[in-house]
Amino acid sequence: MIDKTETQQALVTMTTAASAKVRELLEQENDPALGLRIFVAGGGCSGMQYGMTLDEEQEGDAVMEVDGIRLLVDEMSAGYIAGSEVDYVDSLMGAGFTVNNPNAVSTCGCGHSFKTANDSGQARSCGCGH
Repeated sequence: MIDKTETQQALVTMTTAASAKVRELLEQENDPALGLRIFVAGGGCSGMQYGMTLDEEQEGDAVMEVDGIRLLVDEMSAGYIAGSEVDYVDSLMGAGFTVNNPNAVSTCGCGHSFKTANDSGQARSCGCGH
Protein backbone atom coordinates (compact mmCIF):
# COMPACT_ATOMS: atom_id res chain seq x y z
CA MET A 1 0.00 0.00 0.00
CA ILE A 2 1.22 3.50 -0.81
CA ASP A 3 1.94 5.79 2.12
CA LYS A 4 -0.04 8.95 1.42
CA THR A 5 2.47 11.14 3.26
CA GLU A 6 5.20 10.07 0.85
CA THR A 7 3.05 10.83 -2.18
CA GLN A 8 2.41 14.43 -1.17
CA GLN A 9 5.55 15.24 -3.13
CA ALA A 10 5.15 15.48 -6.89
CA LEU A 11 4.31 11.97 -8.07
CA VAL A 12 2.60 13.73 -10.98
CA THR A 13 2.53 17.43 -11.88
CA MET A 14 0.25 19.43 -14.15
CA THR A 15 0.79 22.39 -16.44
CA THR A 16 -1.30 25.52 -16.00
CA ALA A 17 -3.31 24.59 -19.12
CA ALA A 18 -4.06 21.10 -17.77
CA SER A 19 -5.07 22.46 -14.36
CA ALA A 20 -7.44 24.96 -15.94
CA LYS A 21 -9.11 22.29 -18.10
CA VAL A 22 -9.47 19.81 -15.22
CA ARG A 23 -10.87 22.54 -12.98
CA GLU A 24 -13.42 23.34 -15.71
CA LEU A 25 -14.44 19.66 -15.96
CA LEU A 26 -14.72 19.32 -12.17
CA GLU A 27 -16.87 22.46 -11.94
CA GLN A 28 -19.24 20.98 -14.55
CA GLU A 29 -19.63 17.84 -12.41
CA ASN A 30 -20.20 19.89 -9.24
CA ASP A 31 -19.19 16.98 -6.96
CA PRO A 32 -16.55 17.84 -4.33
CA ALA A 33 -15.72 14.14 -3.84
CA LEU A 34 -14.27 13.88 -7.35
CA GLY A 35 -10.64 14.17 -8.36
CA LEU A 36 -8.66 13.40 -11.48
CA ARG A 37 -7.66 9.74 -11.67
CA ILE A 38 -4.57 9.13 -13.80
CA PHE A 39 -3.84 5.50 -14.60
CA VAL A 40 -1.87 3.18 -16.83
CA ALA A 41 -3.26 0.12 -18.59
CA GLY A 42 -1.88 -2.43 -21.00
CA GLY A 43 -2.51 -1.80 -24.67
CA GLY A 44 -1.94 0.84 -27.27
CA CYS A 45 0.66 0.74 -30.01
CA SER A 46 3.63 0.99 -27.64
CA GLY A 47 2.52 -1.54 -25.00
CA MET A 48 1.05 0.70 -22.28
CA GLN A 49 -1.48 3.51 -22.46
CA TYR A 50 -2.57 6.37 -20.24
CA GLY A 51 -6.07 6.91 -18.99
CA MET A 52 -7.76 9.73 -17.10
CA THR A 53 -11.19 9.99 -15.56
CA LEU A 54 -12.99 11.94 -12.87
CA ASP A 55 -13.35 9.58 -9.93
CA GLU A 56 -13.55 9.26 -6.16
CA GLU A 57 -10.64 8.12 -4.03
CA GLN A 58 -10.25 4.35 -3.72
CA GLU A 59 -8.39 2.32 -1.11
CA GLY A 60 -4.66 2.18 -1.90
CA ASP A 61 -4.65 5.34 -4.04
CA ALA A 62 -1.83 7.83 -3.91
CA VAL A 63 -3.61 11.13 -3.37
CA MET A 64 -1.99 14.50 -3.91
CA GLU A 65 -3.20 18.02 -4.47
CA VAL A 66 -1.84 20.00 -7.40
CA ASP A 67 -3.13 23.54 -8.03
CA GLY A 68 -6.15 22.80 -5.84
CA ILE A 69 -7.02 19.63 -7.79
CA ARG A 70 -6.97 16.19 -6.16
CA LEU A 71 -4.96 13.74 -8.26
CA LEU A 72 -5.60 10.03 -7.69
CA VAL A 73 -3.13 7.35 -8.81
CA ASP A 74 -3.55 3.64 -8.10
CA GLU A 75 -0.61 1.68 -6.70
CA MET A 76 0.23 -0.17 -9.94
CA SER A 77 0.15 2.96 -12.09
CA ALA A 78 2.30 4.99 -9.68
CA GLY A 79 5.46 3.11 -10.62
CA TYR A 80 4.93 3.77 -14.32
CA ILE A 81 4.09 7.47 -14.14
CA ALA A 82 6.18 8.76 -11.24
CA GLY A 83 7.65 12.12 -12.22
CA SER A 84 5.26 12.64 -15.14
CA GLU A 85 3.67 15.92 -16.15
CA VAL A 86 0.10 16.17 -17.46
CA ASP A 87 -0.47 18.83 -20.10
CA TYR A 88 -3.49 19.98 -22.10
CA VAL A 89 -2.88 20.91 -25.72
CA ASP A 90 -5.37 22.69 -27.97
CA SER A 91 -4.03 22.93 -31.52
CA LEU A 92 -5.16 22.66 -35.13
CA MET A 93 -4.53 18.91 -34.88
CA GLY A 94 -7.01 18.61 -32.01
CA ALA A 95 -7.30 19.12 -28.28
CA GLY A 96 -6.60 16.78 -25.42
CA PHE A 97 -4.48 15.77 -22.49
CA THR A 98 -0.95 14.45 -22.95
CA VAL A 99 1.47 12.93 -20.46
CA ASN A 100 5.17 13.80 -20.51
CA ASN A 101 6.66 10.72 -18.87
CA PRO A 102 10.39 10.52 -18.03
CA ASN A 103 10.03 6.74 -17.57
CA ALA A 104 8.99 6.17 -21.20
CA VAL A 105 11.76 4.95 -23.50
CA SER A 106 9.46 5.23 -26.52
CA THR A 107 6.10 6.84 -27.14
CA CYS A 108 3.58 6.84 -29.93
CA GLY A 109 2.90 10.01 -31.85
CA CYS A 110 -0.64 10.03 -30.43
CA GLY A 111 0.75 10.82 -26.95
CA HIS A 112 -1.46 8.19 -25.32
CA SER A 113 0.78 5.15 -25.59
CA PHE A 114 4.27 4.42 -24.27
CA LYS A 115 6.83 1.76 -23.48
CA THR A 116 9.19 1.61 -20.48
CA ALA A 117 12.57 -0.07 -20.23
CA ASN A 118 10.93 -2.96 -18.31
CA ASP A 119 8.27 -3.68 -20.97
CA SER A 120 8.66 -6.53 -23.40
CA GLY A 121 6.75 -7.50 -26.50
CA GLN A 122 6.14 -6.12 -29.93
CA ALA A 123 4.65 -2.74 -30.72
CA ARG A 124 1.00 -2.91 -31.75
CA SER A 125 -1.04 -0.53 -33.85
CA CYS A 126 -3.55 1.56 -31.92
CA GLY A 127 -5.08 3.12 -35.02
CA CYS A 128 -3.75 6.59 -34.29
CA GLY A 129 -1.79 6.64 -37.54
CA HIS A 130 1.63 6.87 -35.91
